[in-house]
Amino acid sequence: MEIWINPACSKCRGALRLLDEEGASYTVRRYLEDVPSENEIRDVLERLGLEPWDITRTQEAVARDLGLKDWPRDAASRARWVTALAEHPKLIQRPIITADDGTAVVARTDEAVRDALGR
Repeated sequence: MEIWINPACSKCRGALRLLDEEGASYTVRRYLEDVPSENEIRDVLERLGLEPWDITRTQEAVARDLGLKDWPRDAASRARWVTALAEHPKLIQRPIITADDGTAVVARTDEAVRDALGR
């Protein structure tokens, strides 16, 4: 499994702590440094079963600068959202765990981390 993290994020540190406590084998991706491509973001969205606006941190300053709250949330706008996430990775919700079974979870709670471990 892989976990996308921002080391400054308390939710990310908590997820890593729980993975370590459970003895999980995982790879850390510091996604602000190793920025996911648009294709990788689309893959993770498919694995999550979510749309790009579902994993966008809309309270970030860059989200306000881009006017994301006014962007349409429809199929025709999906590519625009994915591009914004790739160009501004700080907008990506964290942490995201890609599980071994091909699924993924936004692991902001202990329950979500445990869910990923059980897959």
